[in-house]
Amino acid sequence: MTVANSASISASIAGRYAQALFDIVRESEGIDQLAQQADALDTALQDSEALRDLISSPIYSRAEQQRSIQAIAARMGLSDALTNTLALMARNRRLFALPQLIDRLRALIAEERGEVTADVVSAVELSDTQKQRLTATLAEKSGKTVKLNTRVDDTLIGGMIVKLGSQMIDSSIRSKLASLQNVMKEVG
Repeated sequence: MTVANSASISASIAGRYAQALFDIVRESEGIDQLAQQADALDTALQDSEALRDLISSPIYSRAEQQRSIQAIAARMGLSDALTNTLALMARNRRLFALPQLIDRLRALIAEERGEVTADVVSAVELSDTQKQRLTATLAEKSGKTVKLNTRVDDTLIGGMIVKLGSQMIDSSIRSKLASLQNVMKEVG
């Protein structure tokens, strides 16, 4: 099995759990709470090597994973629906798909709210004013509420790369230099 197949399987598994959880929460009008809890769970996953080990290591039994994830959920104050989903994933040996579950939940919540996420990579940190102007421009272009995910990559030299849905706008100096280099090769 290739890495791509493994990632696809994880995303498929996570997608089914996320859709079921989302449908339950949407009926009880708990979308905002679910969004906050998904963010908190993602932060815990990023910050805790022990949690990452728990969800991915085969040395833990189903029962150990289930007890541990329920204790973590209780300590974090997660909703019953999310706690039960995590416990079910542990029982079925599917906790390895937790990062994909979080990603899929965020996508479902954004879709429900009419939001779209734009991934922005810039050569330098964007100021608040620049972020606001970029958000407004992208919102006007997409007709949706835009949430920015920004990061800095100094190898871009200058400019930025914006990915909004399936569209990508690369206005970085690095890409312009690469294009110029290709043109020069064709001429010479």
